[in-house]
Amino acid sequence: MSAAEAPALRLGLIGSPNSGKTTLFNALTGLRAKVGNYPGVTVERREGDAVVAGRRLRVVDLPGAYSLDPMSPDEALVARLLAGHVPDAPPPDGLIVTADACTLERSLALIAQVLRTGLPVCLVLTMMDELRARRGGLDLERLEAALGIPVVGVVGRRGFGLDALRRLLPHPERWPRPPVPPPGEGEARRAWIESVAARAITRKPGRHRLSEAVDRVVLHPVAGTLLFAGLMVLFFQAIFAWAAPAMEAVDAAFLWSAGALRAVLPPGALADFLADGVVAGVGAVLIFLPQIALLFTLLHLLEDLGYMTRAAFVVDRLMGRLGLEGRAFVALLSSYACAVPGILATRSLPSPRQRLLTILVSPLMTCSARLPVYALLIGAFVPPVAVWGPIGLQGLVLLGLYLAGALAALLAAALLNRTLLRGADLPFYLELPPYRVPPLRLLAGQVWGAVSAFLRRAGGIILLTAIALWFLLNFPRVPPPEPLPPQEAAAWRLEHSAAGTIGRAIEPAIAPLGFDWKIGVGLVASLAAREVIVSTLAQIYAATEDDEVSLREAVRADRHPPGHPRAGAPVFSPPTVAALLAFFVFALQCASTLAAMRRETNSWRWPAFAFCTLLLTAWCAAFATHRITTALSG
Repeated sequence: MSAAEAPALRLGLIGSPNSGKTTLFNALTGLRAKVGNYPGVTVERREGDAVVAGRRLRVVDLPGAYSLDPMSPDEALVARLLAGHVPDAPPPDGLIVTADACTLERSLALIAQVLRTGLPVCLVLTMMDELRARRGGLDLERLEAALGIPVVGVVGRRGFGLDALRRLLPHPERWPRPPVPPPGEGEARRAWIESVAARAITRKPGRHRLSEAVDRVVLHPVAGTLLFAGLMVLFFQAIFAWAAPAMEAVDAAFLWSAGALRAVLPPGALADFLADGVVAGVGAVLIFLPQIALLFTLLHLLEDLGYMTRAAFVVDRLMGRLGLEGRAFVALLSSYACAVPGILATRSLPSPRQRLLTILVSPLMTCSARLPVYALLIGAFVPPVAVWGPIGLQGLVLLGLYLAGALAALLAAALLNRTLLRGADLPFYLELPPYRVPPLRLLAGQVWGAVSAFLRRAGGIILLTAIALWFLLNFPRVPPPEPLPPQEAAAWRLEHSAAGTIGRAIEPAIAPLGFDWKIGVGLVASLAAREVIVSTLAQIYAATEDDEVSLREAVRADRHPPGHPRAGAPVFSPPTVAALLAFFVFALQCASTLAAMRRETNSWRWPAFAFCTLLLTAWCAAFATHRITTALSG
């Protein structure tokens, strides 16, 4: 039987958060990970394949765990999986335990528990380069003798020690095992940990003076907060300034593609469908891909550097007063990419009350799906002027929207904590990772994973929604009552299409916000995914414009038709734009998020509660914004 035909050897990768587990997983599998969920739960499973010495290996990256005495769903799953109690997920043939060489003593409790499972175990000590840099010393041979298992020191980012590890992996049945398992009781286990540490640690690593100097600023309640604020200002300035040339190029490419299709196809429904439904619909969202790629690059960079965990400590005091804890910050931070992984990240919170509280407020964090909406409206209606030096008005408005979402999440948490979700919390602890510069290959892989997920979304739900919208916007084909100029005739047909009928039906409910039926169609379509409103508007304006113009130019130029109470006035007036931005800060328009909330809470009760309360809040916020902006501009 060849290596390709033989059943894969399953090796579990286990370790505490920040132990270098993910870096080692990527080094062993070459970033080729299959991501899914374990049966019956929403805890993520990552698996990657490799062939070593002619034998197929499947490396299973288990959720990060500090202990097999579970305090969170993550740790509970690891304990159940190692005991063989997870359906369709057999126990691994061997376990690779990762531990930071600089903090080995903290990992020995988990190592003791893993050794008691009876599975073959090898220990991988990561960050050996940092141990040497801090003048620490470990005797690996003595550690092997004390534990009774193989021990390998590695530097995963540079590949140091990986060859020795690969020689071990194909034969876990040959790994030495401790003659006597470590003790399971608390006092005896502590004595065992002290004994192993005393035998193996020849010199404790010194303090990292540069890291400590940086932490004195980063973790300071005042200086750390100011630093965080400054980083966020630069963050959002970069999203507009650096991505603009690439966005213009992508926009021009899609405009050219739509024109090319019309040039080669005979006029008719097929040309309209491909140009307006597919290219204009999907392309209107994809032009924001450079901004989204930059957003993920900056987020992953700050996280991999070790800064985001420290930001959790900085905001823990504020979040604690409002009912959340520092660990929830990590889940809320994940929601900046997408609320779904943010909701799934709550599984690391040990308190059920904190998990539910964080799940309910996660949709208020500004996810990447809101970015196309914000970028369209800010790019079209906020002038690109400098406010102070390189700080521009567009970036400040975008920052304000992100801050509004975060503030709303914190206030909602405070309200829920004092009403529906009262209760006590568990103690908060969070280990600070060392400062590290992530390898370019790892950073690129993380960004590509996020960008490819956005592309799959564009090729899936956005494409299907765009196709459905094209039919709703073009049928039934109601002829105008009298001969009209081509553009007015197209507008008439749109308004009396199936989509137009839906938009006019809800117009009385949204007219107080300054929204017309076209915006109403976009709001209904965006219930599938927030960014679909951009695709919807792109199709509407592609069907009513004679010339090929960008969506930004089209929404700027749109005017209310004759017969309208505000005939000739801009459809997207400043109060309307401000109200629409305020609406998207609060509204929960994402079917995937609602589905994730339902799976995590095992009920439709909480998703329905979140959807209805946030929709009402969004309407009230948009109404107030429209009235205030109208009064100020009048």
